[in-house]
Amino acid sequence: MAKTDRFQAPDYYLLDELLTDEQKLVRNTVRDWVKKEVSPIIEDYAQRAEFPKHLIKGLAEIGAFGPYIPVEYGGGGLDQISYGLIMQEIERGDSGIRSTASVQSSLVMYPIYTYGSEEQRKKYLPKLASGEWLGCFGLTEPDHGSNPNGMVSNIKDKGDHYLLNGAKMWISNAPFADVAVVWAKDEEGVIRGLIVERGMKGFTTPETHGKWSLRASATGELVFNDVKVPKENLLPNVKGLKGPLGCLNSARYGISWGAIGAAMDCYDSALQYSKERKQFGRPIGGFQLQQKKLAEMVTEITKAQLLAWRLGVLKNENRATPAQISMAKRNNVNMALEIAREARQIHGGMGITGEYLSCAT
Repeated sequence: MAKTDRFQAPDYYLLDELLTDEQKLVRNTVRDWVKKEVSPIIEDYAQRAEFPKHLIKGLAEIGAFGPYIPVEYGGGGLDQISYGLIMQEIERGDSGIRSTASVQSSLVMYPIYTYGSEEQRKKYLPKLASGEWLGCFGLTEPDHGSNPNGMVSNIKDKGDHYLLNGAKMWISNAPFADVAVVWAKDEEGVIRGLIVERGMKGFTTPETHGKWSLRASATGELVFNDVKVPKENLLPNVKGLKGPLGCLNSARYGISWGAIGAAMDCYDSALQYSKERKQFGRPIGGFQLQQKKLAEMVTEITKAQLLAWRLGVLKNENRATPAQISMAKRNNVNMALEIAREARQIHGGMGITGEYLSCAT
């Protein structure tokens, strides 16, 4: 049975007054789309551990792919707060769908726009923005997750092309990505970025199965066995860890907003349930223990909203530091996890069922 989305967003400190009309329009457009297209079907896809590919076109239409990329390259030309609000609303529907949009925007389109040549921008960005192509980001390796500088993936100069060897894992979008922004060391040990296209001989993307989280997100590996990559596919404007870390800063910024969406949905679901579930002759929301949990939830959400909004202002002014971005991501993700746990408690046994998917995943 399709789920009816009755979500009402908490705005305890009237943060809407800090948003522009354009930002609110962007947020409301995405919110309406999530209610109509994501909420009714996402439980079924999560239970089957399948990515709903039919949503790709809709994600492109609402501007979820590269919203801050200039219009001339197919992007939305929006500001960073609008980008954050888009991530918030998509993750309110499902974290895996937000992951797909984040990867496309911050880990694929961002490096091509920021570090790529004009030819690369014109070739790839419009198709990525329209959803015609989907991309993925190859940094994490089987033995080098938190230590990207230890990567062993490498490229060798063969005259008119590079020969790429190595493997990446835990890669969102990998199983169906048309292009991959891959980071590998050259013969001098310097990290470089390359655009690898599906169909290049020796490039495979086996899917990762058996996940218990982000079940509606497609995850896989990138395997490179003597892949010939044309020299024009090298990102010319960056060398070293600065490249991938710059991408991760953009992604972490989006996640700091997305986590708020997940928390908001858990809170709203718990609030609605507390008003409807009766024990001892009255709704459980009438008991102080449940009221305390709900009050703490909305307090933490409000703090996270203020943190993300201020970070968005700094990002728009090109003043946000990696440390500030990391602080917001760390705080907001931890906040969302705690709220999910408390929401499960309020739901009781129902909190681990698909009917209340926001708390179950």
